[in-house]
Amino acid sequence: MGAVRPWHIIVLVVVLILLFGAKRLPDAARALGRSMRIIKAETKGLQDDDVDAKAEAQSGREPLRGEIADNQASPTPRVDPVDHARER
Repeated sequence: MGAVRPWHIIVLVVVLILLFGAKRLPDAARALGRSMRIIKAETKGLQDDDVDAKAEAQSGREPLRGEIADNQASPTPRVDPVDHARER
């Protein structure tokens, strides 16, 4: 059960020929092949862009300069109530 037998493929081919006709099947196959090539190229381009963006982000990082005193309290952030109300 679940195995594809040769007669399954034959029945599928016959049904496709009856539905679309013998002349339209090669055109449909060519169009499908072109679409797959375009999708593959675009996917590869997106992956290359991601790799370039990650490399650029990592090379753009710089260490913090200055000293951090452990014995000093950090300043409390000042929040404008008007801006805080607009964010909500």
